[in-house]
Amino acid sequence: MCGIIGIIGKAPVTPLLVEALKRLEYRGYDSAGVASLVNGHIERRRAEGKLVNLEAKLAGEPLPGTIGIGHTRWATHGKPSERNAHPIATSRVAVVHNGIIENFQELKSELVAEGRRFDSDTDTEVVAQLLTHYLEKQLSPEQAMARAMERLRGAFALVALFSGRHDILIGARRGSSLAVGYGDGEMYIGTDALALAPFTKRVSYLEDNDWVVLTAQGATIFQGQKEVAREIRQSGISGAMMGKGNHRHFMLKEIYEQPAVIGDTLQSYLDPATRKVNLPPLPFDWREVSRLTITACGTACFAGMVAKYWFEQLARLPVEV
Repeated sequence: MCGIIGIIGKAPVTPLLVEALKRLEYRGYDSAGVASLVNGHIERRRAEGKLVNLEAKLAGEPLPGTIGIGHTRWATHGKPSERNAHPIATSRVAVVHNGIIENFQELKSELVAEGRRFDSDTDTEVVAQLLTHYLEKQLSPEQAMARAMERLRGAFALVALFSGRHDILIGARRGSSLAVGYGDGEMYIGTDALALAPFTKRVSYLEDNDWVVLTAQGATIFQGQKEVAREIRQSGISGAMMGKGNHRHFMLKEIYEQPAVIGDTLQSYLDPATRKVNLPPLPFDWREVSRLTITACGTACFAGMVAKYWFEQLARLPVEV
């Protein structure tokens, strides 16, 4: 549930990154950080805990620049700490990452054997070190990402910032969601349309194994070495949807939003004239289903338990959650 934001802009980028990260707080996190280019060099500010800690650090150590990346992290590999907070960086590249690099140990052993030194406990660092390895072999950032995509296994979303390159960000998606936002001489990339809502309504969604090169003029999307097109859609999501509103925290907001959510759901599927529920076509015949398994966590698991009761009582269909 980590959050990603990347911006190529015209104005100082750090306040925009922090504001975007605040709108991603609903996803949960235990550390946060931002990175930008200052005189061509990568500079980072990271902090364990809530965003107020990162803001305090930025107040004492401002971070200029008009291009940057930000991240809110849930610890997977390596405990929550400033050392393991994203962005993870070398002198050549900074990376933010959602998901898991499944072959990170294999890649790390290979890179360490070549003399590379790791500074964090994260699986993310193999991405930064691998990209740096290719850059030092005189590959361009675009070529380095294409090669890295061939080596990485797992489900992930990545955005990379390159030293000396104020003109590009490169993102990649395999499994985890990643969306591109189109502005006027500015470009955005983030976890989803919610992350981009304050900046733009024009959004395209990367598909599995896509990687994208962002410049201030637009985005070029690739699958492997082949350039591909992804539809630019008009998003109806507003930035207000992500805030806590007048509630003390997101859980309270979710509780009070339940009547409206139920109303919206009924409006989508219930015909008031006939009092019938109209479901969309399904790719199977319910009469041929002998068993149902519901996989979920958190409150979705509780919803699955309710669904189990209904399916078993009304449809006489065995269900496990």
